Amino acid sequence: MQVQNAPICLKAEHITKIYPGIKALDDVSFNVYQGKVNVLVGENGAGKSTLMKIIAGIEQPTDGTIKLARDDGSFEEIKVKNTLEAKQKGIGIINQELSLFPNLNVYQNIFMNQEKLTKQHTLDDAEHAKEADEILKKLRHPIPVDTLVGTLRIGQQQIIEIAKNLVMDNLKILIMDEPTSSLSKEEVDVLFGVMRELTHHGISIIYISHRLEEIMEIGDYIEVLRDGKYVADASVKDINLKWIIRSMVGTDMGYARWDRGIDWSKQPVVMEVKHISLPKPGGGYLLNDVSFVLKKSEILGIYGLMGAGRTELFECIMGLRPEHTGQIFIDGQLDNVKDVSTQIQNGIVLVPEDRQSMGLVQCLDIERNFALSSLRNYTKHGVIDEKTEDEATERQIKDIQVKVADKHLPIFSLSGGNQQKVVIGKGLLTHPKIFLLDEPTRGIDVGAKAEIFEIIRRYASKGLSIIVISSELKEIMAISDRVVVLSKGIKAAELVGDEITEENLVLASYKGHTV
Repeated sequence: MQVQNAPICLKAEHITKIYPGIKALDDVSFNVYQGKVNVLVGENGAGKSTLMKIIAGIEQPTDGTIKLARDDGSFEEIKVKNTLEAKQKGIGIINQELSLFPNLNVYQNIFMNQEKLTKQHTLDDAEHAKEADEILKKLRHPIPVDTLVGTLRIGQQQIIEIAKNLVMDNLKILIMDEPTSSLSKEEVDVLFGVMRELTHHGISIIYISHRLEEIMEIGDYIEVLRDGKYVADASVKDINLKWIIRSMVGTDMGYARWDRGIDWSKQPVVMEVKHISLPKPGGGYLLNDVSFVLKKSEILGIYGLMGAGRTELFECIMGLRPEHTGQIFIDGQLDNVKDVSTQIQNGIVLVPEDRQSMGLVQCLDIERNFALSSLRNYTKHGVIDEKTEDEATERQIKDIQVKVADKHLPIFSLSGGNQQKVVIGKGLLTHPKIFLLDEPTRGIDVGAKAEIFEIIRRYASKGLSIIVISSELKEIMAISDRVVVLSKGIKAAELVGDEITEENLVLASYKGHTV
């Protein structure tokens, strides 16, 4: 389909990509229209990120061609062997998984491989710092540019990843793979403003997002992939959300609330958090006197804006923040929080927000990643019983329906959604009594979200007590029996039943903020 008055600037024609045991892309063609937001959607494992990696030079196609438009309107076939060659052609990519150097500061990360030199042929760090500061102010994130990136929260790191591409001198095509997955609504609005400015200047954007409402707001043209194949395409102005969902998964799916019919007043308390506070370096508190209870079989939602203290609360419970004050009781007994290993033995396990750096070990295969947190269960006299380990992981793969051709393949061979299932399955193999899920559907498509919801509900029905952090209102409303709202480190509200509405959640999350 040709978008009216929009010339094609790049053609991916008949792209096929085969990995050992799996065909990630099967004869897929994709047009990029100049000065437009070109949306690519599909379930996890549909091949979206693989196609983008091929265009950006990270991967090479097994078959097919990439053609780039010349100034006269004709096309030349290009072969980009790496991201540096792609940048020389004007193609930038914001990866779904961050590719930053935690031991370098903000401006060093932004200008990595795009360094400016002084007349003396030395690095012009003064110019780097100046331009980095300007671009971050444009993104409304005036982070001190000499800050080490490793000390920043994941949402701030996402902004740095975006800024890296905006300083390209010859930018023609910008690939955005889940750029908003760690951003607040306000940060998304700022990003969309920058995107509109870029397209106004003729820059083409390829946009991947599982937040379908965003697609309807910012997209111009959409193509749908399913199981590595082309399914459908359209102009966004001619479709609606139901069309996208049906094209992706073949059916309509929504966020229906789960009425469990449980009298929670009769359920025993499995965990009580009392007066948890976490000091902030330089003064103030990341968490300030937060208390709540968790009951057996309950799904407790934690909601709040970025910086509200949600992840920090989980870190305190898991022993990652030894400087915190307050008490945690498990089944009425004081929990002497020491470290992660001790908490796992105490029956508490965490699925972290950042699955790549904190949830998985990239050099290990799928089976070993599954078994990491529960190795003591498969060890005899200091030696791993591989048969027992193999049987346990095989059962877990089937139970949570991980799409995997061979569990001995590297973990990075899986799609983002299936990697997330591995992190969840790894936690479940420890046989926990309390399961902490920090943004479990981050970067996951609508079909995989439904599967994650089903896993959460099924294990809650078996008696597992679960706490879920989510930035998406509809998710937290659909999955939670009760919701605790945090705002600037304090407990701003506790909502149950019919109190759990979008209006109440938003109002409570802004408590103490200037609106």
